[in-house]
Amino acid sequence: MPPSLDRAVPVGASEIIGIDWGTTHLRAYRVAPDASVIARCESDDGVLRSRGRFGQVCSSVLERLGARAGELPVILSGMVGSSQGWQPVDYLGIDQPLRTLGEHLVTLRADDALPRCHLVPGYAVMPEQAGPEQGIDVMRGEEVQLLGATLLDADARNRMVVLPGTHSKWAQVGAGLIRWFATYMTGELFACLSQQGTLGALMARSEDSPEAFRAGVRRSGETRLAGALFSCRAMVVTGAMPAEHAREYLSGVLIGAELHEALARGGPSASRVSIVASRALARRYQDAAALLGIEASCLDPDAVYVAALRELGRSL
Repeated sequence: MPPSLDRAVPVGASEIIGIDWGTTHLRAYRVAPDASVIARCESDDGVLRSRGRFGQVCSSVLERLGARAGELPVILSGMVGSSQGWQPVDYLGIDQPLRTLGEHLVTLRADDALPRCHLVPGYAVMPEQAGPEQGIDVMRGEEVQLLGATLLDADARNRMVVLPGTHSKWAQVGAGLIRWFATYMTGELFACLSQQGTLGALMARSEDSPEAFRAGVRRSGETRLAGALFSCRAMVVTGAMPAEHAREYLSGVLIGAELHEALARGGPSASRVSIVASRALARRYQDAAALLGIEASCLDPDAVYVAALRELGRSL
């Protein structure tokens, strides 16, 4: 991936800028017509930190990418389109194909809106649509990754796609539609449990331990999540596991629980998955998947996002 650039870059008529604006972070890309990345930057100015100054933050991002407001079309995705974001955008139903996302872009019209900015709607299963197999659920930002995955990987068009993160998403994609999706608060639980409470107190020091991670994955399949979580403390205080390995074990328990539940819910379709994640996180999911007999391939999240950005830009 090309390095972040903070210098001016000549403007091309068909270039496009995309900002993946999440709750705590944002990533931005300036992309050429051939889908090459001209410039990239990221920061901790997520939606929560940007409240009241979205226009200022966006202008700063454009400047870092070598552009000025109004010069290039800008596509904004993620929590920036939520009720906490710059401008709320309604969700689409999962009956709307991924390839039609570009037709549903919403022009930014907030008081401090920059020109030529457009918001991507998320997807939702509303209460009146939910059933036993597909409960009420929402996504914002992951729909762009799902679109990119189906563009880059023919297998991803008719298989399970896994998007690990603070709120991990599993989505069954088929014939261009999201058949169903589910959200797991794996990353958020890990952050809370590893920093606070009984388990957090064990993790003042930690070291890598693939075996402790695998042990956590296995334990997650032997009991309910609440019991598997407490086993982390029990193993340390009885001397069965050093405290330095507790963090790895906890990670295995949480990721393993996520995979076990997705397997139970998705059935045979969950036995082959495409993972969209950073290399380190994807490796953890691959390792856990291998223990459970799941065949997993990985897609680069930057490449996935850029592919989707070019596709969305066709509608502008």
